[in-house]
Amino acid sequence: MRGDGTPSDARGEGGDGSAHIDVDDLPDGLVAADREGVVLVVNRAAERLTGIDRRTAVGRHVSDVLPLRDPDGRDWWKWLDPQGGLSIRSRQPERPLHLPGRQELLVAARFVRRPERGGRVERVVITLRDASARARVERSRADLVSTVAHELRSPLTSVKGFTATLLAKWDRFTDAQKLVMLETVNADADRVTRLITELLDVSRIESGRVEIHRQVVDIPARIRRIVAGRVAAGEPEDRFRLELAGPLPEVWADQDKIDQILANLVENAVRHGRGTVTIVVEPVEWGVAVAVRDQGEGVAPELVTRVFRQFWRGNGRRRGGTGLGLFIVKGLVEAHGGTIGVQRAPGGGAEFRFILPTGTPDFA
Repeated sequence: MRGDGTPSDARGEGGDGSAHIDVDDLPDGLVAADREGVVLVVNRAAERLTGIDRRTAVGRHVSDVLPLRDPDGRDWWKWLDPQGGLSIRSRQPERPLHLPGRQELLVAARFVRRPERGGRVERVVITLRDASARARVERSRADLVSTVAHELRSPLTSVKGFTATLLAKWDRFTDAQKLVMLETVNADADRVTRLITELLDVSRIESGRVEIHRQVVDIPARIRRIVAGRVAAGEPEDRFRLELAGPLPEVWADQDKIDQILANLVENAVRHGRGTVTIVVEPVEWGVAVAVRDQGEGVAPELVTRVFRQFWRGNGRRRGGTGLGLFIVKGLVEAHGGTIGVQRAPGGGAEFRFILPTGTPDFA
């Protein structure tokens, strides 16, 4: 046994010259105990997760070193009972446990038996993982379900209500009234379609399955197209300004996804900002930079790190939107090998600036 609580054969080379794994290289916490429950080894990750001093933990009983409790407050080690139960038991599946005064941990155990099947337990190997990552995933899934339910309820209620009314009382409405109701149904159907598209985009980004089909893309032309669409939808033309700073290098990118990036950033500036929306396109050292600026309140410094997370809604100042747009923008920019950030615009407000790398792809 080494002075740091590591067995002599757990690091470096064994007596036969073969290589052994250093338990401190493991990403998860590891605690090993003998058949009586006396601690043999504690690795660095376990020390960090539990706050125990591994130099003093070795030689003590595991229930004293790790007084783990399940959600019902039961002593986990007594419940585990390595020497009891069926002799064919080889492991205890991972489950959430907690130490007094510390965060929840995900704990699993393996029984090392001699002989391997049906023999007595010689050692118990315990692995520890931080449960906060799983908790974040579970919260994210709950938020996703809540968001989807909320965003779908309103348009589907509208679609159902108007179609039922038209079917039941078609002859009582004028053509103008029918047109208004059908236009509303069409707009709400588009809203549902957009939500489903966003959810599919989120799924692809999180799983790393975003496909990029590259071609030469005229960035200024795509911006003009996005702005023309906003103007046609009723926005005043003088609210938008495009600035080109010098000749631009050739950009190979996925045109549809570039349109999606630009549309989301312009939508964000219109929804959460005020005044003129300025889009600046300029060449930089390794690509083309596009900055979308507004003249609103901007993003508070303490919120900068949250802007590109799922369900961020502009400090909650304005209603509407799913809070997925900027998360999708970041995923699509990074899928192109680019970067994106947010800062205060020169004239106040927020500036979202992304950079796309230039250069001819391998297939061209």
